[in-house]
Amino acid sequence: MSQLPKGKIAIIGGGSWATAIAKIVLTHEESINWYIRRDDQISEFKRLGHNPSYLTGVHFDLKRIQFSSDINKVTRDSDLLIFVTPSPYLKAQLKKLKTKISNKFVVTAIKGIVPDENMIISNYFNRMLDVPMENIAVLAGPCHAEEVALERLSYLTIGCRDEEKAQLLAKKLNNLYIKTSISKDVDGIEYAAVLKNVYAIAAGICNGLKHGDNFQAVLLSNAIEEMERFLSVIHPIPRNICKSVYLGDLLVTGYSNFSRNRVFGTMIGRGYSVKSAQLEMAMVAEGYYGTKCMKEINQHYHVNTPILDAVYNILYKNISPLTEIRLLTDSFR
Repeated sequence: MSQLPKGKIAIIGGGSWATAIAKIVLTHEESINWYIRRDDQISEFKRLGHNPSYLTGVHFDLKRIQFSSDINKVTRDSDLLIFVTPSPYLKAQLKKLKTKISNKFVVTAIKGIVPDENMIISNYFNRMLDVPMENIAVLAGPCHAEEVALERLSYLTIGCRDEEKAQLLAKKLNNLYIKTSISKDVDGIEYAAVLKNVYAIAAGICNGLKHGDNFQAVLLSNAIEEMERFLSVIHPIPRNICKSVYLGDLLVTGYSNFSRNRVFGTMIGRGYSVKSAQLEMAMVAEGYYGTKCMKEINQHYHVNTPILDAVYNILYKNISPLTEIRLLTDSFR
């Protein structure tokens, strides 16, 4: 029977989603190790009893947390590693890693793709760090960190090739406000998480252009069809695209005011440049990087992806959002 490692759980990352996951994990775990890159953030965390920069309303029992800015110490002292680093910074963080992690159980809660490599995160850990796919799990939504902080009922899907390990991890994360389910569709879940961020930017752009709820519904209906087309080509296995990990995550990311990708897109639709929108936002909009990666990946597959193409043209070719969205709307029904 497959087993999860019995040692410490480590959180790798100091942002809002990392903070929310730490809150979830501490429901059942006595203590955790927590890697946060900046010593000043750790110092403030210890002084205040909460993350000084993200989800400041979530207070922690500091006696149950071992903080460190040394990624090697944290990974060496832990057996189950939950990575919650924004995808654009993952390679830089892993360059510091000297500890062998091929014998660890790796969980990625990163809803992005590795830029330049154009690799989903599970494949990156597998190919670059020799972690067996059976020892890699992915966490996916629909699940905004802000609602976890408020203990609003949320749902997580754990994707893993080893169903027994997925089930054991699901039990560790399940609590009064987190419901869990499992899936073997690791690749599909990760690509869907990248695409839904791109589509949320599209929804934001349309919001910025003053398109209403009627059009948003049509946009997201077309987006789920586009997602299904892409997933059926890049990872052709049976899946129900209406499940919460696909359609649900797309809807919450496309509609919610907590969605940083929607906020980013709204700013673009209102006339902000990419650079000015990025500077004004305090958090990373993963979909900006995901758009370029997915566009490049699709050059090998040639799936019909008009929404992805439109967002790419707006963000990377400086085509007017008004012009590009008008062309896109003509193709919708």
